[in-house]
Amino acid sequence: MKLHQITSYLEQVAPLSFQESYDNSGLIVGDRNKKVTKVLLCLDSIESVIDEAIEKGCELVIAHHPIVFNGLKSLTGKNYIEKTILKAIKNDIAIYACHTNLDNVLKNGVNQKMANAIGLTNTKILAPKIDIMSKLVIYCKPDNADAVRSNLFENGAGNISEYSNCSFNTEGKGTYLPSENSNPSYGEKGELSTEDEIKIEVLAVNHQINKLLVEVKKAHSYEEVAHEIIPITNANQQIGSGMIGELEKEIDTLEFLKSLKTKMKTDCVRHTNIQKKTVKKVAICGGSGSFLLNNAISQKADVFITGDYKYHQFFDAQNQLIIADIGHFESEQFTIDLFHDILTPEFNRVEFIKTTITTNPVNYL
Repeated sequence: MKLHQITSYLEQVAPLSFQESYDNSGLIVGDRNKKVTKVLLCLDSIESVIDEAIEKGCELVIAHHPIVFNGLKSLTGKNYIEKTILKAIKNDIAIYACHTNLDNVLKNGVNQKMANAIGLTNTKILAPKIDIMSKLVIYCKPDNADAVRSNLFENGAGNISEYSNCSFNTEGKGTYLPSENSNPSYGEKGELSTEDEIKIEVLAVNHQINKLLVEVKKAHSYEEVAHEIIPITNANQQIGSGMIGELEKEIDTLEFLKSLKTKMKTDCVRHTNIQKKTVKKVAICGGSGSFLLNNAISQKADVFITGDYKYHQFFDAQNQLIIADIGHFESEQFTIDLFHDILTPEFNRVEFIKTTITTNPVNYL
């Protein structure tokens, strides 16, 4: 199996275009065409994890956190980042990161895995992304419309939340004048043609557009596919930060926090005052999620669970909900299982190994 086959599949699940601007997801070290038989799955691709990969004969390490966030101006081994990169290169081990792009997908995402562990139902994205979709408009002959629509739907267009095959269709008249270098399917070169046409409008995520245009040409009866790409600011309910859902039944707040400590395998839950007697609606964000507090408040969550809260940020709850900080590592630890669940069914000739190293740099006494 080639490395790029594995990473391309991951990017179908969590496209790189979904990552945040500060992130560095993707192939960090290695040859895309490298043969891969064993893959080590981890949260952090630090030096000890590379040692484990060497010991177990892995050619690829897939990590949640990128080992390189900012540009490297030298590789001298002066810090843990450079030491890790040097060791990986010397031992021909590739490193791939799948970070905020995996955080930001609703299905098969980090937050869904966290929600499953807590026991949340009716989950949805807490802060849906905007500016990542376009309206794709295709013009075609009426007797070609069904084939064009089917092609668009099969290749990922026309999805609105839990609805698929969504389109808007308008009948009209199209005109065109074929040049002497054209090969018109209808009409004659040098003669103005007026044809009955259907205008098909669908929504598509921006990274899909190029593929859609390539594929729709295969189903289209015209030599040239007349189309429009119109950027829109609609929020995409399937892509974004954090998640919110409900417990199956309302539960005493203190009991919920105790169960959270057990379910999330953490030694410490730092929380604000217990000013709500019971918990039903829960907002979550793996990693550092303080930027989503107002979203959690506005959607009337009883508790907001995340990591990396600073002292003064706890005051921002203003007794409107309970902030529960379970730790950065603890909120994302199930990502290793998520990688395994996503990849194992697709590549039966590759062995996916979960790291045995706990990379959490924070210890509790």
